[in-house]
Amino acid sequence: MTSVRIKEIEIYHPQNKVGNDYYIEHFKKEQKTDLTHFLVDICGRDTRYILDKEKENSVTMGVEASKKVLEKAGLSAEELDMIIFASQVPEFIIPTNAVALHQAIGAGKHTGILDINANCSGMTTGLDQASRYLMANPNMKRVLLVGADAFSLIVNPEDTIAYPNFGDCAVAVILEKKEEAGTGLIDSMYFTESCDVDKVTFPKNGLSKNLHGRGVVDYLQWIPFAGDVSITRATEMIKELVARNGLTTQEVAAYCLSQFSIGNINLLRDNLSVTDKQMIYVGDIYGYTGTTSPLLALYEGVKTGQIKRGDTVLFWTVGVGYQLIAILFKY
Repeated sequence: MTSVRIKEIEIYHPQNKVGNDYYIEHFKKEQKTDLTHFLVDICGRDTRYILDKEKENSVTMGVEASKKVLEKAGLSAEELDMIIFASQVPEFIIPTNAVALHQAIGAGKHTGILDINANCSGMTTGLDQASRYLMANPNMKRVLLVGADAFSLIVNPEDTIAYPNFGDCAVAVILEKKEEAGTGLIDSMYFTESCDVDKVTFPKNGLSKNLHGRGVVDYLQWIPFAGDVSITRATEMIKELVARNGLTTQEVAAYCLSQFSIGNINLLRDNLSVTDKQMIYVGDIYGYTGTTSPLLALYEGVKTGQIKRGDTVLFWTVGVGYQLIAILFKY
């Protein structure tokens, strides 16, 4: 039976580690607001990594993560059949970021390239789509899936939600087709309710209104919205996804969820009747890293031994607008 497994996973984060104190003091000074409770108790933040704006971006981070995962897997870039690059803060609109990555790592002439953007759901969606494409195409064996967001380039220093919450990071995964049963992608589910399409936007009024002197592409617009509305839908879809595959929520070994807030993760933990041990949280270390968020949790779970080969893992995340995706995967 053909299946697609995660062969290896690696990450890259900038060297600049920034703690909560910087943001707390920043907003006390600029807005006379104390964000301590918000950052620590609601978001669950402690540190995050911020890139060097003169030297780093989504592509450079993706390149470094890709080099690390190829070395770890004992592969050359020429052995890749496709490169998929997921980002909502791409370095380029034209050309693709995937082609820049292709050149940087020296991939082969028959390596397909593709950029995807499903906002914070992007890399998780890429995991689903790449797995299904590999299983469907008999001539492909390996895909390099890379996610990278450089949010620090676009977040507004006056925004109390986005500015202190985000961190910069890249995650690279090698997906490999195997003739073996009981591993890889099990099932996936999507839910889209486009009620908040105007709340988080970049450029604020669209690209067409920011070209040729008609506006300035500056910071991400973030209009506060009820972010926890997705939790009810998430609970429903996760329960349905697990049940239709003959499992209970307790039988899922690890949950790699959106790291947007510890509060939301705790709500899902209680709604699903699972334990803290099953929930992997890394937002206190890396901040919220956007598209890479659930895969970053997987990386940390594998590194610490919390996730082992053969474990059933559930990925879930939410993209603005909003769109949800849940994936059941046998690691």
